[in-house]
Amino acid sequence: MTNRDTLQHPVEARGLVRHYGELRAVDDVSFSVAAGEVFGLLGPNGAGKTTTLRMLSTLIEPDEGTATICGLDTTGDVEGVRRRIGYQTGDTKLYERLTPVEFLRYFGALHDMERSLVDQRIEELTQLLGFGEYKDRHCSTLSTGQSQRVSLARALLHDPDVLILDEPTSGLDIISSQFILDFLVEEKARGKAILYSTHIMSEAELLCDRLGLLYKGRLLHVGPFDEVLAATGQRSLTRAFLHAIAEFDEGAARLTEGGSDE
Repeated sequence: MTNRDTLQHPVEARGLVRHYGELRAVDDVSFSVAAGEVFGLLGPNGAGKTTTLRMLSTLIEPDEGTATICGLDTTGDVEGVRRRIGYQTGDTKLYERLTPVEFLRYFGALHDMERSLVDQRIEELTQLLGFGEYKDRHCSTLSTGQSQRVSLARALLHDPDVLILDEPTSGLDIISSQFILDFLVEEKARGKAILYSTHIMSEAELLCDRLGLLYKGRLLHVGPFDEVLAATGQRSLTRAFLHAIAEFDEGAARLTEGGSDE
């Protein structure tokens, strides 16, 4: 297990930019995540959430800007960053021919963990995430909800300081989704910094301490739930997000019209 980092904000993103051809998928995105905090990155499909998380997880490099995990640069110390994070996406696949126990032992070896520690963590996570009944079944036989629990166990196996979760409840029923949300509240209480991407506003209201509203690659508002509502003059997060999107699109349209008049 890792010692908890003393940095106040284990996750720091500063001016991140990423292009795909002519598309500016992420446009000057900056935010931080504190230890013991859940930061929700909210936005519709195509807003740039996954690209942002992939940059923070060292899977792709930013075209501009910097990011650090526990003080380590995501492009300068890739292996150091990967030891500090647990990364999961809603469509993470398991190795179908392995059982959950075999799958987790494989990833324990990739993390250079001692076998005794791996088995200890598997036992702990089996209890915490409730997959004891199917831990020795082939992953090909697991339901979506069961697979998500095993996938989350993989991200947590090495007890990372930072969790980066990209729509981890995608495709789950309400009971499975609530189980994962409740579990993340417990991980937050243990001091982990959690970056949580979702387009489900009700999840964000239940789980997140602070929010970032992301749309067309831009962060429109960042702050606690109440501040986001106050900034948009709305009473619900859904309405706040729709209001922010409408304002952004209206502003972009005015700029386009103004440019065409010149």
